[in-house]
Amino acid sequence: MLNKNMEKDLMSKIISLCRRRGFIFPSSEIYGGFGSGYDFGPLGVEMKNNIKQAWWDEMTKKQENIVGLDAAILMSPQVWQASGHLTAGFADELVECKKCHHRFRKDFLKENKCPDCGGELTPPRKFNLMMKTFVGPVEDEVAVTYLRAETCQGIYLNFLNVLNSMRLKIPFGIAQIGKAFRNEITPGNFIYRTREFEQMEMQWFCRPQEADKFFDYWKTQRIKWYLGLGIKKENLRAVEVPEKERSHYAKRQIDIEYKFPFGSPRFGGEAGWQEIEGIHNRGDWDLSNHSKHSGQDLKYFDEETKEKYFPYIIETSAGADRSFLTFLIAAFYEIKGGRTKTTKAVKEEEVVLKLDKRLAPIKIAVLPLVRNKPELVKKAKEVYQLLKPYFMCQYDELGSIGRRYRRMDEVGCFLALTIDFESLKQDDLTVRERDTMKQERVKIKDLVKVLKEKLEN
Repeated sequence: MLNKNMEKDLMSKIISLCRRRGFIFPSSEIYGGFGSGYDFGPLGVEMKNNIKQAWWDEMTKKQENIVGLDAAILMSPQVWQASGHLTAGFADELVECKKCHHRFRKDFLKENKCPDCGGELTPPRKFNLMMKTFVGPVEDEVAVTYLRAETCQGIYLNFLNVLNSMRLKIPFGIAQIGKAFRNEITPGNFIYRTREFEQMEMQWFCRPQEADKFFDYWKTQRIKWYLGLGIKKENLRAVEVPEKERSHYAKRQIDIEYKFPFGSPRFGGEAGWQEIEGIHNRGDWDLSNHSKHSGQDLKYFDEETKEKYFPYIIETSAGADRSFLTFLIAAFYEIKGGRTKTTKAVKEEEVVLKLDKRLAPIKIAVLPLVRNKPELVKKAKEVYQLLKPYFMCQYDELGSIGRRYRRMDEVGCFLALTIDFESLKQDDLTVRERDTMKQERVKIKDLVKVLKEKLEN
C-alpha cells in the first residue's frame, strides 16, 4: 500500500511524464496557465481517441440496438430549465473566507474554517454550475444561453427524430461523445476534475417495468469494459448511492469508482476511491419534463402492448478524461535498476507504460540500429513508409538502441522494430514486445500480416 508521500510522488511522476512525452500540457501556459484547463498533446490526443473509439465500438458494435448521435453544444436555454439544471438541484454549496476571500465547496472541507489561512467562513450559499454565455451580438437576457453541462440532453431532444428515422423499437440506446462544461468551485487532481471535459454517454430507453433488469445489465457491462482494458479488479468497485446523495433526476444511482493515488477534498485529502462513471435510472424525468416544457408529445406507443408511455432511461455516463487518467495510472510501472538482464543495470529506475495495445498512442516504433550507417537508415525509412498506412508508427534514430527502447516503453509503444545489419542480408528485422522484451525475426514481406495478428488478437 502506498503511503501519502508515495501517492503524491506517483502523481508528480505521472504529471511529469505527461508533459515530458507530449501527453498533456497546461492550457495557455505561455500566459501563466488557465485554471484547471489542459491541452492534450500529440500522444495524448492519440490515446484519448483510442479510449473514445474503444467505448464507441463497445456501444455501437458489440452491444445490440444502439445508434450514435452528435448533438450541438449550444441549445435553447429552455432545455436547461426543463432538465432542472438551472435550479438548486444542480448547484454546490459555496463558502468564502472572510479574511483571504478564497472560495471552497462546503462538502470538501473537513473543518468549518478556511483551509488556507484559518479564517472565518461565510454561511454556505448555493452556487449553480452552469456556464452562461450569450448568442448573437447583443449581451442581454434574451441572448443568454449555456454551455451544456451534460451531453445527454441533446439525446433526449432527438428522441423522436432518432426513433422515427431509424425505425427503432424499445428497448434501444443512443450513444454520444462530446464536450461538457461545469463551473466547478474546486477543480483539481490534474485532469480528474476540470471545468471543461469530455463525456461518453449512452441513454437506454426501455419499458418502465424492465428498468431494474437493464440497470443491472449495464452496470455489469460497464465494469467488464474497464476490466477488459487492463484495470485490475481490486482497484474497481461499484457503490450504490443513497437517496439523499443522488442526482436530482435519479431514481437509482451507482457510481463505478477507481482507487486513485490522490485524495478527494471531500474526504480530507486521503487517497482512495473516486467516481469514474455513473449508472443512473433516470426514470421518465427527462422525457416527461421536455414534453411538458416543449408541448411536444414524447411518449412512446408500444405496438406490442398497445400502451403509450414515457420510456424509462438507464444512463451510462463515463468521463473520457477521467478514463484517460485511470488507464494512465493503472499502466504506470516503475522498475528500479531497469529491466535489462544481459548487462549490469546502472539505471536508477525505468518506466514502462503497460497500456492495453488498443489504447497505446503509438503501436509500432521503427528503429535503425545506428544512425550513422546510411544503408540501415534507408532500410528503416522504407519499413516506416510501408507500415504508416496500416498502423500508428513512429520513426526514431536518436540515441543508443537501448535508450530508444526505454523511450518507447515509457510512452506505452507496444512493438519496436529494429533494422540491423542482418536485415540488409536477409530482408528481415527484429520485433520486440514491450512487456516481455522478447524479440523475434520477421521477414519484411510478411511484416504487415504478422503485426496485424499481434495487434488485433
